[in-house]
Amino acid sequence: MYDGKYIVPGLLIFLAVFFIPTAYTYATGGPSQPPKPALPANETQCVESKDWMRDNHMQLLVQWREDVVRNNDRTYTSFTYNKQYKKSLTNTCLKCHDNKQDFCDSCHTYAGVSPNCWDCHNVPKEVSS
Repeated sequence: MYDGKYIVPGLLIFLAVFFIPTAYTYATGGPSQPPKPALPANETQCVESKDWMRDNHMQLLVQWREDVVRNNDRTYTSFTYNKQYKKSLTNTCLKCHDNKQDFCDSCHTYAGVSPNCWDCHNVPKEVSS
């Protein structure tokens, strides 16, 4: 028993759906390039390595918030550099990354995320270049 009238259209629909992302990429001019956030000119290293921070900065900030608010633990010791830092978004992170639009927003917009940092923290005033 041959169900060609069902198999062939089903196979064509599957292939069409399977190749839509590829066709869309080519139709829109290729894959989008990830942002290149503006790095601070006055610092050479962050509290951890660049790759680690790219992957884990939000978990680090959430942990800092919990440590400071709930445990009054305000000192962070970097496991990469074995250096101590103050657990503070405003006084540690934003001291170097002072341009929210060029640093934070460029990646967050690309990734389609809306962090809740600014629910409690004041948005930093942009420093004009």
